[in-house]
Amino acid sequence: MVSRFRSHARATVGWREIRRSSKWLPRISLGELWSYRELVLALAVRDLKLRYKQTVLGVMWALIQPLAAAGIFAVFLGRLAHIPSEGVPYPLFVYVGLVIWTYVSTSVLAAADSLVENHRVVRTVYFPRLLAPIAAVLPGMVDLAVSLVAAGAFLVAYEVTPSTALLTLPVWCAAAVLLACSVGTWLSALNVLYRDVRYAFGFVLQIWLFASPVVFPSSLVTGTWRHLYSLNPMVGLVDGMRWAVLGTSSLTRDDVLSLVSATIIFATGLVYFTHVERQFADRI
Repeated sequence: MVSRFRSHARATVGWREIRRSSKWLPRISLGELWSYRELVLALAVRDLKLRYKQTVLGVMWALIQPLAAAGIFAVFLGRLAHIPSEGVPYPLFVYVGLVIWTYVSTSVLAAADSLVENHRVVRTVYFPRLLAPIAAVLPGMVDLAVSLVAAGAFLVAYEVTPSTALLTLPVWCAAAVLLACSVGTWLSALNVLYRDVRYAFGFVLQIWLFASPVVFPSSLVTGTWRHLYSLNPMVGLVDGMRWAVLGTSSLTRDDVLSLVSATIIFATGLVYFTHVERQFADRI
């Protein structure tokens, strides 16, 4: 019975040959990615369990980080520097920005290390490598959901009533996942090929934080500089999230430009990743 099963498996599975592509636009098989969806879920659940394993506060850390940062910024920038907050209390204004920033930054870091941390699997088992950074950005959605629930409590405490734009909240959450996956895809590939990339992660994220309208409104940047500033994909994402949750000013053409920039990063990231992924097993 066992020998018959083995012969049947060899006959049905066969060999899979992986060749290095010489094209810059390799084909991405959506059907193949979907067939490995259980692997994505398994990797995401594993990372989620490891994140809070042997912790006392568990998922409460998802609230502590943005709350602590919001408190510090509220004192030094809101109270002392009098940074404007588009008509809503500054602590609530900066908290919503930090919530979406915390998800994107932590997910980008997780995606950037996803291939290196799973180097044994990458070397020995075939699976679409693109699934590693995709799975890495999923656990942070639990933290994002918890933080957004807390934002609802703060809306009640500050007596801020959201508008009908709140219905678009799932769209902005999906955009955050897409942006984290886009940047994470770029960095995960670069991290395999050039190991010194990981040493720049912290520095680049700090620059990205203060170059994004997380602790200040994007309306402070005006004129020609606003168009250049909107090339930062976090601009449209943060503005959109505040518009949905807090009912701040509506989105502008510059915010649309920022979202287009995020789409370009996603497309180019896919192209570059699929072009170099056949080198991962040798370089990792």
